[in-house]
Amino acid sequence: MNTIGTIYRITTFGESHGPAVGGVIDGVPAGITIDFDAVAAQLARRRPGQSALTTARNESDAAEFLSGFLGNTTLGSPIGFIIRNSDTRSSDYDNMARLYRPNHADYSYDAKYGIRDHRGGGRSSARVTAPLVVAGAIARQALEQRGIAVQAYPVEIGGTRGTIEDMEGAITQARRSGDSVGGIIECVASGVPAGIGEPIGGKLHAMLASAMMSINAAKGFEYGDGFAGAAARGSECADLPYSDSDGRIRTRANHSGGIQGGISNGEDIVMRIAFKPVPTIAIPLETVDSDGNAATLAARGRHDPCVIPRAVPIVEAMAAITIFDALLLNRCAKWNI
Repeated sequence: MNTIGTIYRITTFGESHGPAVGGVIDGVPAGITIDFDAVAAQLARRRPGQSALTTARNESDAAEFLSGFLGNTTLGSPIGFIIRNSDTRSSDYDNMARLYRPNHADYSYDAKYGIRDHRGGGRSSARVTAPLVVAGAIARQALEQRGIAVQAYPVEIGGTRGTIEDMEGAITQARRSGDSVGGIIECVASGVPAGIGEPIGGKLHAMLASAMMSINAAKGFEYGDGFAGAAARGSECADLPYSDSDGRIRTRANHSGGIQGGISNGEDIVMRIAFKPVPTIAIPLETVDSDGNAATLAARGRHDPCVIPRAVPIVEAMAAITIFDALLLNRCAKWNI
């Protein structure tokens, strides 16, 4: 279960403090021209050490492609790549080798495997999202060639809405106190044609929810009116159809978030993802060790006070991966295409 996708799929590998993280992307059609600088630009948006609002760990996050291309054109064969880890300080985690961090995957990993890599969280670290951004950057370029765009942005951080400066202020306050905050990211995919998605298993919103909820620290997903729609009446959230000047069927509002019956209707696909506060904080918290003995943990090391700034490109990547996969799946829907 280290693979995401059906036709367009990415299998990731690596741990936070291992030699490298990386991935193998399969299902990429041959003949797609890829701009490697654009892939690097997406990785740069996610990389640690880029500002005072993120972890001080400083990684270059350069993807080394090992297969799948002739020049910059896809061959249709698996794309293999690695992203080397260079700025690791594993000793920062020595005091966590036997202590379970509250709200973290430490105990659940021990319960599942009987062993865990405590160095930076090992496989449960957000470090393993870097390969997903590579896969997303490739999918994004394929989508852009079909007129489909994906954009995400923060709408709330630490309970604060407003300008970016206001929301960044909530992160700064949390960092100064040794604490952390969560937030909400909205993502919009525009230009997705009507008819994408499957009717029962593989509903487009279910595919997107699965992808988004696989991101570290993601705690909630909604699309369209989402939970707010539960308080509305049917007459208040009706997406009334009409024909536009080009003869296309459109809706006068977009309460459905671009998806009806699990299938895209041609309107913007609008979704929101909630992220919890980072669990590794400097404030002492009660916990237990691996023998069940009571203990107190005040985490050391370099950690993000909020995942939101670096999660934005990850959300975009997961949306691009999912929509590209759904487009490829849809080619099986009609015999006379």
